[in-house]
Amino acid sequence: MKWEILTTEEQFLNLIKSGSVFAVFKHSTRCSISSMAKSRLEREWNLDIPVYYLDLIQFRTLSNLIAGYSGVEHQSPQLIVFQGGTAVYNASHNTIQVNTLKEELIF
Repeated sequence: MKWEILTTEEQFLNLIKSGSVFAVFKHSTRCSISSMAKSRLEREWNLDIPVYYLDLIQFRTLSNLIAGYSGVEHQSPQLIVFQGGTAVYNASHNTIQVNTLKEELIF
């Protein structure tokens, strides 16, 4: 798995404008559940879509922008998948599982 790093509002808005499929993983570096979810994603990710890592502690304003734009209430950890500029899937905490994502979405 190759993490892309998400750090700016402009970067996120450009991804939205592109209309491409991508995922955002909101991670709290202070949370053990978030660390477990991140580790599980790293072991299981086998999808051909980019996944962006967002450090919630450092970039809280960006996290809030994503929540407002997507309409998905902020949680941590959280995985949100966007397609065509719209949030089409989200999961948080222990429900973040690649197999579930693959079952619910068709790319």
